[in-house]
Amino acid sequence: METPKINLNLNEELFRKYWRVLKLARFPKRDEYTKIALVAAAGVLIVGMIGFIVYLLFVYLPK
Repeated sequence: METPKINLNLNEELFRKYWRVLKLARFPKRDEYTKIALVAAAGVLIVGMIGFIVYLLFVYLPK
């Protein structure tokens, strides 16, 4: 019967860690959110452009 005790302690410890993070968390302000959204959009565009260039290379180089 020792296993459930260890599992309970582990779950309780994880809950405390998550609760501490949630207490420190806050919603971003509008300017922070805008900056994060712009950086994410730029990353998506860059990855998309790289993928498109690779696609073009694979389509036109074999010919």
